[in-house]
Amino acid sequence: MPAWTPAERRGAVVVALLLSLGAARDLWRATHPRMTPAPPATADGSSGLSATGVTAGVGRSGPVPGEAAALVDLNHAGFAELDALPGIGPVLAGRILQHRNAHGPFREPEDLLAVPGIGPRLFERLRPRIRVGSPVAAGTGPGTRPGGPPGP
Repeated sequence: MPAWTPAERRGAVVVALLLSLGAARDLWRATHPRMTPAPPATADGSSGLSATGVTAGVGRSGPVPGEAAALVDLNHAGFAELDALPGIGPVLAGRILQHRNAHGPFREPEDLLAVPGIGPRLFERLRPRIRVGSPVAAGTGPGTRPGGPPGP
């Protein structure tokens, strides 16, 4: 194997240093996530968040006048609404729906901690954006059919 010239050795050291710095930065960001503060309340008392977690009036298609902030009801929310919550991806949204179908409607927001993959830290991020509505109105109470409207 031929020996490296001094310039090649310096180049290899620079490349190794850059790769190490990039790996250290990725490790730092993975272990120290940014905690963004809650948006300030607007004049009408809402938090300025829409059901998708995006600041009201600001979107990809431009401002939407009069868009009100809405909490996601765990007993009524569909897959897309759950998937739009911060920290909830398609896998956790599916687990929430499976848990709701297997164990019935949520009685309080803290019941979300029973879903595999949702711990106290994620729950605290979700708490201001979720609520629990009426179990009977959710279509999962007594006298209802799975996946459909109330039965006869």
